[in-house]
This record gives sequence, C-alpha cells and structure tokens, in this order.
Amino acid sequence: MAAQSQYEELARQLSAIGAVKRDLARSLPYECPAGSAAVLHLLHRHGEMRMSRLAELLAIDMSVTSRHVAHVAEHGWIDRQPDPLDKRSRLLRLNPRGERLLGLISDRYVQTLAGALRDWSDDEVGQLNGLLARLRESFGDCRSRGHQPDPTVRTPA
Repeated sequence: MAAQSQYEELARQLSAIGAVKRDLARSLPYECPAGSAAVLHLLHRHGEMRMSRLAELLAIDMSVTSRHVAHVAEHGWIDRQPDPLDKRSRLLRLNPRGERLLGLISDRYVQTLAGALRDWSDDEVGQLNGLLARLRESFGDCRSRGHQPDPTVRTPA
C-alpha cells in the first residue's frame, strides 16, 4: 500500500485534472457545449434510452438533463420518439447528424491531446491510459461493493 503522502499528492493531481478537462472543452464546436457533447457521447455508447436513464448516466438532475436534451434536439443531433411502453415518455436516439458531430468532437479531442502530449512517447501515453483505466476499474469495484464516499472528506486543492 502506498504512503499517505502519495495519496495526498494523487488527490491534488486529480483535482487539477479539471484544467485539462476545461482545455479539452475549449476544443468543442461553439454550438456544442460540454453537457451537450456528454449527451451525444452517452447516446452513442449506450444507444436509445429514456431521459431518466440519461440523467442517471450523467449523474445530474432531471431538469439539467432536460435542458441539455432540449439543446441537442433543437440543433437536430438527436431524435425523440414516443416510448411504445409508456406514451408519456420519450426515447432519445442519436441520429446521423449527431454521429457526424460526435466524430468531429472526437477528432478535435484527439488533436488537442496529441498537441499537448507531443513530447510524450507512445509508451508513456500507453502507461497513462493503462493507469487511468485501472483507476476507473478500482472505483467501479468500490461502487459494486456498496462503498460510498464520505461527504465530510474534502479533496485538497
């Protein structure tokens, strides 16, 4: 097990990842803010779903999810169809226009990462990918065991 000081440094580094995410968000097309891009990505990854499921995956309130969905629908990137099992609900589906936009977003993200990491070796980028995947899996394992974060613990800046 790592020393306490290593976990403290890791907490600081993970907090600083917000700056990386903001830089990536700057590469998004003007008309597609980060919340909209997240909606498109989840519909691409998980397929057709109700808004309630999308809100769960986004881990945000239904009212916020509704605003994101309205934005992507107004821009013609998704289709909303009545749910045959519950006519009060709608099923959300990424359409070809949304798929094209998602391809553009992916290309821009890759270009931004490649530019920022241009002095990294393939091995270093591979190590980062592997370690980040392992970190996500570790937290996934914690959630499956019913682990809940302590709300009284604050992450150091």
